[in-house]
Amino acid sequence: MPIYAYRCDECGFTKDVLQKISDPVLTVCPSCSKEAFKKQVTAAGFQLKGTGWYVTDFRGGTPPATGTAAGAAAPAAAAPAATPAPAPAPAASGGDKSST
Repeated sequence: MPIYAYRCDECGFTKDVLQKISDPVLTVCPSCSKEAFKKQVTAAGFQLKGTGWYVTDFRGGTPPATGTAAGAAAPAAAAPAATPAPAPAPAASGGDKSST
């Protein structure tokens, strides 16, 4: 269940409330009992951890340590394959054409 932050516009009372998404929005302030209790917009309460997220991989400006050695060797191995070797000439048949 999400936690919602509420604040009263009249007295300034704030409270975090654990509610279901389907629960009705609270409107009455528990401190001053006026209809000025409003839900606030707050940041999400979770963080994505592990590799593959902006915080861990791309913020520092340095590439991730995995895959850099294989990535450097792959273009060098592909360079000789870029120029194809000449195909061998087909073998000439020196056999007798008259014999069947």
